[in-house]
Amino acid sequence: ADLDKEIQEMTVDEKDSQAEYEAFTADSAAKRTTDSKSIAEKEGVKADLEAAVQKMGAEKKATSMEAMAAAEYIHSLHSDCDWLLANFEARKAARAGEVDSLKNAKAVLS
Repeated sequence: ADLDKEIQEMTVDEKDSQAEYEAFTADSAAKRTTDSKSIAEKEGVKADLEAAVQKMGAEKKATSMEAMAAAEYIHSLHSDCDWLLANFEARKAARAGEVDSLKNAKAVLS
């Protein structure tokens, strides 16, 4: 009687353990499926972000090149303007001298 009762308890325990194992296995399989989908989605997002980083890097490089070209152009304009400012008075005096010379020549010819 004790042996039959013990065998019956062990059989029930074994069935419970088997049920727990099967539930655990099913949960694990579902979690693996969910995790696999999550990984695939995240890898897709990562690839999109890496492509965006590459594109932005190229755009940054192009913008930097444009900025450098603009800075060089401004520097060349600045050089021209500096020369005009530095020589303005001398050129003004030379023009005044030319005007006086032309007036004198006109007076002589008149």
